[in-house]
Amino acid sequence: MLKLLISLMMLMSLKKNWNNIQEGLLIMSFFSGIMIYHNFNFYELGFNLSMDLISYMMIMLSVWVMSLVIMASFKVKKINSFKSSFIFVNLSLLACLLVAFSSTEYMMFYISFEASLIPTLILILGWGYQPERIQAGVYMLFYTLFFSLPLLGSLLLLNFLDGGLSMKLENCFNFNSDYMISFWYIFTIMAFLVKLPMYSFHLWLPKAHVEAPVAGSMILAGVLLKLGGYGLIRVLMLFHTVNKEFSWILMSMGLIGGILVSLMCLRQVDMKSLIAYSSVAHMGLVLCGIVTFLYWGFSGGVIVMVGHGLCSSGLFCLVNIVYERLGSRSFLVSKGLLSFMPSMGLWWFLLSVNNMASPPSLNLLGEINLIISVINWEVSTLLGISLLLLFSGSYTLYMYSMSQHGLFFNSLYSCCSGKVREYLVLFLHWFPLNFLILNSNLLTILSLM
Repeated sequence: MLKLLISLMMLMSLKKNWNNIQEGLLIMSFFSGIMIYHNFNFYELGFNLSMDLISYMMIMLSVWVMSLVIMASFKVKKINSFKSSFIFVNLSLLACLLVAFSSTEYMMFYISFEASLIPTLILILGWGYQPERIQAGVYMLFYTLFFSLPLLGSLLLLNFLDGGLSMKLENCFNFNSDYMISFWYIFTIMAFLVKLPMYSFHLWLPKAHVEAPVAGSMILAGVLLKLGGYGLIRVLMLFHTVNKEFSWILMSMGLIGGILVSLMCLRQVDMKSLIAYSSVAHMGLVLCGIVTFLYWGFSGGVIVMVGHGLCSSGLFCLVNIVYERLGSRSFLVSKGLLSFMPSMGLWWFLLSVNNMASPPSLNLLGEINLIISVINWEVSTLLGISLLLLFSGSYTLYMYSMSQHGLFFNSLYSCCSGKVREYLVLFLHWFPLNFLILNSNLLTILSLM
């Protein structure tokens, strides 16, 4: 793991050269991609850092999405909007993510989990669009910090009881009182439910997405939301007994919340807001799979997290391309884009159908696994899953039809259909999303780790 971290620190010294940073991140993506060579529990072990297969997938996703973020944020370089600071903040965020996903100790994971909040906040406040970005940053800051304090307390208690915080070497919480273990279960998972985010804890997410620049939106949707799911996978192992008593609550919140958020997507007029709310619906299904504690649930949750990270990041990139041309993200203004940007209509179609889990995307494989695990947990959840998938397809079709068809805005007369750099960014989102399914054996054994 130190190979990646030292390479990242060397890249930080080149922060004034945009092209070298971009090429360096792509080379890091290649080398991180060839680091997997066996299915052992932990490898690359040293300095409390190591990887298993789940960590490997999240690290690979982080480096890949960050390289695409730099490529998509070319406007920052073009107008020279503090480009050196922009590069430094993004690379600092990537360093926090690499440490978080490769930590073998709960306290180190907690510190890097919280540290990733600072570069994200700087991105929103420094390069955001509207004055409301301050309110969005405060929402994100206080939601995350308020619910993270109980997690710190529970980790300190675990350290006091067991004398260590090494992952997979800890005993379960053991109290004489059922009420006490229930309280600590809730306190421990709350921080990850906010980060996921679960319905009713999601109010910070649409605000943060709408006010963030394209880099903030892509890294939020692509990687930062996955910290919540990854943390749940690591922490719920400590509570496999008490989780059986509370899983029905989380399952209900995931399914019912996903349905309600999908209905909210159908009345959005802002493209970014719609994609942000759709992330809540997808992560609700991931939560349902993780709390089942089944092989299919863990496997499907990880696959959907990877697929959603690529697909949602690509959609935010598409919205930014439209925003740079039209100066608006509203469906009322951005109608009839098929007439103005015909070649970009193909990418709208490809990423939209992947968002509704069409074959051969990773989202399809992950959702099949999640549906199997949730129905195996309780057959009556079939109704909720059916409605969730129906409305998921509905708001995706709504987004595509409203943006590509209809009467265009009168003040528009022409615009650039697309540049080679933009097509390359979209292709590098779409290609792994549809071709990783060819190696589904690796993806479906993730839950054994």
